[in-house]
Amino acid sequence: MATDQNMSSWTDLLHSSTKLLEQAAPSAQFPPLQRNLDQLETLSKKLKAKTLRNEAPQQSIAATRLLAREGLNAEQLARDLKSFELKTTFEDVFPAEATSIEDYLQQVHEMAMVSAVQEAQKDNLRSFNDHMLKVLEEDWQMEKRDFLQSLSQISTLPRTNVTYTVSGGSRPGQVASIASSPHVSSGPSSMELVPLDSKPILERKASVYAEVVKNLNNARQRSLPFKPATAFKGAYESLGLHASGGKSVNMQKIWHLLQTLLSEDITIQRSVSKKISLVIGARRHLEWGHEKYIMDTIQSHPAQAALGGVVGNLQRIRAFLRIRLRDYGVLDFDAVDSRRQPPVDTTWQQIYFCMRTGYYDEARSVALSSRASNHFAPLVNIFSLISICINYYIWNSLSHYFSFGQLTEWINTGGMVPAEIATAASEECEKILRIGDRAGRPAYDKKKLLLYALISGSRRQIDRLLRDLPTLFNTIEDFLWFKLSAVRDCPVGATSIVMNESLVPYTLEDLQAYLNKFDPSYYTKNGKDPLVYPYILLLSIQLIPAVVYLSQESGDEGYNIDAAHISIVLADHGVLSEGAGAGQKMGVMDAYAEASSIIRQYGSAYLRVGNLSMALEYYAQAAAAVGGGHLSWSGRGNVDQQRQRNLMLKQLLTELLLRDGGVYLLLGSRGAGEEGELRRFLIDVKARQQFLLEAAHHCQETGLYEKSIEIQKRIGAFSMALDTINKCLSEAICALSRGRSDGESRTAGLIHSGNEILEMDKYSSEVSPQERESVLEQQTVLRQLEAILSVHKLARLGHYVDALREVAKLQFLPLDPRTPDTTTDVFKNLSPHVQVCVPDLLKVALTCLDNMVDSDGSLRALRAKIASFFANNSNRNWPRDLYEKLARSL
Repeated sequence: MATDQNMSSWTDLLHSSTKLLEQAAPSAQFPPLQRNLDQLETLSKKLKAKTLRNEAPQQSIAATRLLAREGLNAEQLARDLKSFELKTTFEDVFPAEATSIEDYLQQVHEMAMVSAVQEAQKDNLRSFNDHMLKVLEEDWQMEKRDFLQSLSQISTLPRTNVTYTVSGGSRPGQVASIASSPHVSSGPSSMELVPLDSKPILERKASVYAEVVKNLNNARQRSLPFKPATAFKGAYESLGLHASGGKSVNMQKIWHLLQTLLSEDITIQRSVSKKISLVIGARRHLEWGHEKYIMDTIQSHPAQAALGGVVGNLQRIRAFLRIRLRDYGVLDFDAVDSRRQPPVDTTWQQIYFCMRTGYYDEARSVALSSRASNHFAPLVNIFSLISICINYYIWNSLSHYFSFGQLTEWINTGGMVPAEIATAASEECEKILRIGDRAGRPAYDKKKLLLYALISGSRRQIDRLLRDLPTLFNTIEDFLWFKLSAVRDCPVGATSIVMNESLVPYTLEDLQAYLNKFDPSYYTKNGKDPLVYPYILLLSIQLIPAVVYLSQESGDEGYNIDAAHISIVLADHGVLSEGAGAGQKMGVMDAYAEASSIIRQYGSAYLRVGNLSMALEYYAQAAAAVGGGHLSWSGRGNVDQQRQRNLMLKQLLTELLLRDGGVYLLLGSRGAGEEGELRRFLIDVKARQQFLLEAAHHCQETGLYEKSIEIQKRIGAFSMALDTINKCLSEAICALSRGRSDGESRTAGLIHSGNEILEMDKYSSEVSPQERESVLEQQTVLRQLEAILSVHKLARLGHYVDALREVAKLQFLPLDPRTPDTTTDVFKNLSPHVQVCVPDLLKVALTCLDNMVDSDGSLRALRAKIASFFANNSNRNWPRDLYEKLARSL
């Protein structure tokens, strides 16, 4: 209702103002003004502001008058208020009514708590601000580094010549045209003048890795020992990139895993399969990590460890147990008088942690030293306790005695215990679980059950153990060590033949299938720790999936660079066939082909920036990967792999050969590869010759005639080179006759190349008689084409008489009017390259005849010769325009 009233009042006001406007007569003193509502609102606000400014001094004057009425000086009061300060009195802090000691202490306590809270708030705020500034500074440094790298990142790979550039839009495999130079990739890199420390991280990593690849190839060619994983690990450590940034796995840890995985740090004497050798290597890496963890724990708690001056492996384990079991009481190895206070029995703890850390000799010694103590029976009232304890003690003593024998066998055989020992250990697991489930029985040692399950290698016992005790392992490393220790070497599909379920062994495929149930984000914590997933894959011997995952990982760390070199290491050791992973339908050759593809793709990056020499090193590794690794270098691989290696090597060498500067790199400054890099990979002279012939043929098929001629000249195939030149010259003459502007310069270059080859053939002492005869035949073709070319040039210059005179001089065509007509087929004696040029030659001759006046009948005779030649070879497929031109000329 109020809104309606307001609207009506506004309407009335508008109506009234309209009437007043109509009644108002225009005045010369006050001219009429037009204003809209927005303008009126603005003017009213300005008027109101002036009114407020006028009211403010009036209020101040009224306040001063009021203070003067009370006898107060306003100016003095304003000055005193500026220095006015309120101070608390004792009564404000401690009220007068709170006079007891209890009240006083309570008041002091409250004040102290409030002060502490306020100080804590200030400290937290200051710490938070400092932390945010630090994080901001780190982010800024990272952004600045990335920005500078993006500016200076012409390529993440070292170039050999800064004149080689690739357009930004080029795809892999496409490279910008590079001027042919004999010094493409053999000289030092202009980028190498820059100190390594001043380069971006990715370029530094690529540089040190590339140096290792060179050394690896040289060692394999000379049949020298070389440990690639160790070399790459050292190269990575030389970069000084040890900061983990809060990540649990870095690349240095992965390189150490590969070093132990491939047993480069030790020599395994046991005759085990390649798969189990990888399992043992992965297990040793986890033992190395646990040893570091134990040493860090001891150093963090030196007083509790009480290690003293003894630094033996067993003493380290006991020092670690003092820290780990500090809340359980006195441990058995520290007990002075066991009768006063029964110590904690740590036998199984010592054995487990000795094995977990790789101290197998110490585990064996603990097992042997604990046998005697188990043969002693309690000497207290045996007759009254015999009905309760005799069965337990007899079983406990025998189980200890037998289990330690099983343990020794497991250590001696590297986990591959005989079937009877595995069966006995599985039965002991069942007994321990049954006794532990009975009411009134003492709880069993979990480490004891764990070791029994480990020795048994039974899938059933291991699955049951993890199902009943899900919190048995604190870390995934402990879990994987137990699983890898329980793995048995069993052929795929053989487990289905076992009748007894308890005897089914735990296999590597079971472990891989279990780990693959979880997504990669589960291991990497949604990308926060990206190397954990490939680390888990490598530990579970899923080599190809680990490398593929790393090669696809996008980021600033350059993991694709590491993936390519990890592929080189795994392929060199020939273990890729064992690491396809569970559920991967991949054959032996598919695994090696996958790794070879990653290496080749990485090497092609060097090719795109013009570093042909480094691309050659990686291409050699790509071919070796298909061939089965280091055995392929000496030809000891199987026949199929060796064939695949040779095919890929020739394909990759051909790809390099076709690049600008590739001939100089592979063949050297002269010869057929004796001075170039080709001799490193094709030692046999005949093999090099055959390869170069195939490469030259490939060049011809792809239209790279100049490259084909260069290769043919290098191998002494002068007749083939001349044939290629004649073919190109024939095409250039045809293009010239059709008005191509570049045909003349091209023909001059081809004739010059042909003359050079003839000179080389003339002074060469290695040319056979058959080759010499072929060269003479091609020389004849070259001269015939030169004669045809001269006719075209004279005709284009308008020298028709000279052109016709040259036509009459041609020895290979019966066009001389002074000679009698012949019916022989002259085409059969002509080269196909010359035959192609004859129709255009006849057109030029007829054109010259049409532009001349026949004064003595010689031109009519030449026309008759041409018509006769045309009629005698009417079976040829002459062009239609030649038919018409000849008809008009006659």
